[in-house]
Amino acid sequence: MVSLLISTLRLISAFCLLPFALAAVAVQSPRYDIYAVRFAHVPYGLSSLVAGAERGPQVDIAFTVWPLRDTSSGRVILVDAGFYRDKFIQSWKPQDFVRPSEALAKGLGIAPDTVTDIIITHSHWDHSDGADLFPKATIWIQKAEFEYYVGANGEVLNRGGVDADDATMFAGLKAAGRVKLIDGDNQEILPGIRVYTGGKHTFASQYVGVATADGTVVVASDNAYLYKNLDEKLAIAQTLDAASNLAAQKRMVEIAGTPARVIPGHDPAVFSRFPAVAPGVVRIAGAAKAPRP
Repeated sequence: MVSLLISTLRLISAFCLLPFALAAVAVQSPRYDIYAVRFAHVPYGLSSLVAGAERGPQVDIAFTVWPLRDTSSGRVILVDAGFYRDKFIQSWKPQDFVRPSEALAKGLGIAPDTVTDIIITHSHWDHSDGADLFPKATIWIQKAEFEYYVGANGEVLNRGGVDADDATMFAGLKAAGRVKLIDGDNQEILPGIRVYTGGKHTFASQYVGVATADGTVVVASDNAYLYKNLDEKLAIAQTLDAASNLAAQKRMVEIAGTPARVIPGHDPAVFSRFPAVAPGVVRIAGAAKAPRP
């Protein structure tokens, strides 16, 4: 009888302590503040962004990187790295250009050597060229994307996905042990951060789901260029598979739980829908409220 009483008391105690244990786990789970940082912009044809759009109208697209700051540790993760090499500036003539590393430092006080990780959504120059601006960052990219476009010696294996100079850069970063190749869909690469394949903007483009205090935010990058793609359920104009792209956009909304937490890759409206914290910088989620309607 005594032993039964002791066992019962232990069981009751365990149940009483369970909420505190769960609360401790919740506290330890990372929650990120997310920002969008515009480092340049340029007029670009709507028909090159939205499948079926009429030719002629232009959108002043924003070149953007997305810093994620772990609210508990202060760790800084970057989604995409932008560009800085002179040949891209001379070719595209972006307006109000600032190096992504300088835009982060000026707008948010993030020094280049404090960025711990960079998630490259795809290997196009305007999203990956700036990876070597951050000397201590580990680079995360889909294995299939990397191996389809970048050869062992830095050569370009297939056209349309990576610039030759960036292929050389990637090979050098890999040789230095700074590249982590992600093997497929729905992978938690860091606590509170998952990547998903689909969209087929490039061979294995990915998008990023981020845990925040406001819920999961999905950084679509170029798998959805504009809010117009998402709102009107229109594929991006530059995809290898329109059906895959539309399926990915639908899934993004499901992951985020609301279209308001899916962030397109180049829409200038991002910088009016969310609260500004500095010129060219808005806070998407975390320490501030949800976007204005």
